[in-house]
Amino acid sequence: MAKKKQTNRSNPPRAHTAKCSEDGPVVVDDKPLPKKVAETPLEQKSPAEWAYERLILYIKNFEEQLDNEHEVAMGFTGGDAGVLRIEGIGYFDPDVLTFYGSDGEGMKTQLIQHVSQLSVMLRALPKRVESEAPNRIGFRLAAELEEDVTPDA
Repeated sequence: MAKKKQTNRSNPPRAHTAKCSEDGPVVVDDKPLPKKVAETPLEQKSPAEWAYERLILYIKNFEEQLDNEHEVAMGFTGGDAGVLRIEGIGYFDPDVLTFYGSDGEGMKTQLIQHVSQLSVMLRALPKRVESEAPNRIGFRLAAELEEDVTPDA
């Protein structure tokens, strides 16, 4: 089933999803954009800001489908760098994204990437043994995309 998303703005972002079955996972394209994200025209956003907002929505959606034994991590493509357990995401206008976290061995890790090279694979990693509840970074990050919360300057 193909689905196209639109908002009420004059130049809404376009999205398209093709699913193999109606029972497939819920994807970001099936959900409305948060009001704060939708009301800012695309023309007023840098490529970094727009990529940052969408990545947060993808991470939150991915986490919603995880059980309590797993947390979101990012797999690196094109090398043997492994995975990064996502602990934070940021952007630097106009075109740089950064991911903060730790690798599989717990070492502090940061990825800085130009939006034109963006390729992110979300992975489920077993949660850290010492924590009772899984760390849900997507839900905290998505709070910034809600209407009443503004990110730090």
